[in-house]
Amino acid sequence: MGIIVTLGDAACFVAPRKPGWPYKEDTRLLHLQLQQECNAVLFPNTIVACLLALAVSMPLSDAACYFIEFKPGMSNGVVVGCLDEEGKVHEFGSSWRTEDCNDCSCSKSGIGCCNSYMTPVDYDEEKCESIFNKETCSYKVVEKDDHSKECPAHSWVG
Repeated sequence: MGIIVTLGDAACFVAPRKPGWPYKEDTRLLHLQLQQECNAVLFPNTIVACLLALAVSMPLSDAACYFIEFKPGMSNGVVVGCLDEEGKVHEFGSSWRTEDCNDCSCSKSGIGCCNSYMTPVDYDEEKCESIFNKETCSYKVVEKDDHSKECPAHSWVG
């Protein structure tokens, strides 16, 4: 987004008066008026461009993430990290994978977790099914009638 804003601002540049140009009584007032007119056009355009960039990037990030509010993890009466939902203490800055295949990390603001796997979304659902393997934290798309035959999955999210 910074590039969009920078390009938008660059288009609002108003050159100072050069020698030989006709002199206006109040060059500063003219400069401010031109700048305001330019900003009136570019500011809404910059917002539209930023919203468009955000709308395009949102479908590219379908990872399921969640945040758990900070609960102090204590050791010998001292806060050393985060307390997870199972009552286990994780040190600040540590990362781990849950048994549900979520990658989590502990910070002073809490625990952030995201799924570690891709989920198939574009395959023949009449003929095939997706099966999740918790040991490998991955999906496999196979024929419903014969699990030894894999099916093509054209899109994955995660």
